[in-house]
Amino acid sequence: MADLFAEDLPGAAPDEPREDAPLADRLRPRNLGEVIGQEHLTGPEGAIGRMVAAGRLSSMILWGPPGTGKTSTARLLADAVGMRFVSVSAVFSGVADLKKAFAEAETAAKMGQRTLLFVDEIHRFNRAQQDGFLPFVEKGTVTLVGATTENPSFALNAALLSRAQVLILHRLDARALDELLTRAEAIAGPLPLTPDARKALVASADGDGRFLLNQAETLYNAAIPEPLDPAGLGAFLQRRVAVYDKDRDGHYNLISALHKALRGSDPQASLYYMARMLTAGEEPLYVLRRLVRFASEDIGLADPQALVQCLAAKDAYQFLGSPEGELAIVQACLYLATAPKSNAAYVAQKEAWKSAKETGSLAPPAHILNAPTNLMKDIGYGAGYAYDHEAEDGFSGADYWPEGMAAQDYYRPVERGFEREVLKRLEWWDKKRRELRGE
Repeated sequence: MADLFAEDLPGAAPDEPREDAPLADRLRPRNLGEVIGQEHLTGPEGAIGRMVAAGRLSSMILWGPPGTGKTSTARLLADAVGMRFVSVSAVFSGVADLKKAFAEAETAAKMGQRTLLFVDEIHRFNRAQQDGFLPFVEKGTVTLVGATTENPSFALNAALLSRAQVLILHRLDARALDELLTRAEAIAGPLPLTPDARKALVASADGDGRFLLNQAETLYNAAIPEPLDPAGLGAFLQRRVAVYDKDRDGHYNLISALHKALRGSDPQASLYYMARMLTAGEEPLYVLRRLVRFASEDIGLADPQALVQCLAAKDAYQFLGSPEGELAIVQACLYLATAPKSNAAYVAQKEAWKSAKETGSLAPPAHILNAPTNLMKDIGYGAGYAYDHEAEDGFSGADYWPEGMAAQDYYRPVERGFEREVLKRLEWWDKKRRELRGE
């Protein structure tokens, strides 16, 4: 399984692990058919399955969470098509290592031997280093297989992406993880767990096969005399922290999911995604900033209290701190999810900003300009201004748009929540304007 087994030395072929090798190494798959959970790629209809059947590999980027099969898939790919396998890590390798690998690949090519260059954590190479792969990939000196846990769209150069196919490896589901444990038990014996504890162990892996096997090995090494139940397992093994990089892809995926659940008026899913973020260590004030933004972007005047609730939650959290103050964040989240929705203010902002940029420096009409000097009065500033408080119904119906610019309709309230009342006011004012103009 990718990232699941010990790294081969560059150029080394897979061999049988020692009997005292780690459990994960002993369970390393010997062919692509033994790779668990990635049948959509390795099966006969998958991209990898088709390439292997044809005996030709394209350069590719294997993108997936830790412990899902990236490293082993690359190694087995080379073996399946008879290629020389060379492995480097972006964490431990530098330019000198890459130059050596390319030079050796060129020598091997002259002898009729193709090279698969596997680059683990390729996203850790900077842009210039990534560019260094291009000529060797283009010439066919190496077939590049990069592995990354980060979104390639953000982590890799566009030039490199254009020369490689991105293949997505899925996090291992419960079925795949259970099969992995079954394989472990076939060589190491039954795990000292009750059936419920075994399910709990699978759930704790969060899709990471390597983590699951490491936990299983810990249980084997402890020589536990009686099977543990879920509570006993939890007491024995340290709790696993959810996979969550606050400045990486997982961060943006979860905040996007929270925003979409709030917009979809699903308070249960909204709470779930917010809990995922906060329990994984996200800064509560970041979540609050996103909630405040949502209150204006997706609710606006449909419920003006939404923004008030979010700012109050921010004040409460800063006053109480964690964990007490987190309940105020929950309250704000629930308020937003259950409030009527409108993006009318958001749309109005974008349209008004666009008009402002397009119309440049058009002057407001003279009648609404202040005239603090006699000169300004003489040239018409303030002339004819209608003071609305003195008008019938407190509304003059005056034209406030610059000369030469037609009145615009940026803000269009929806028939939901408080904006329904706002819409009635706007319609009444429009009717009065037409009456005052004799239309």
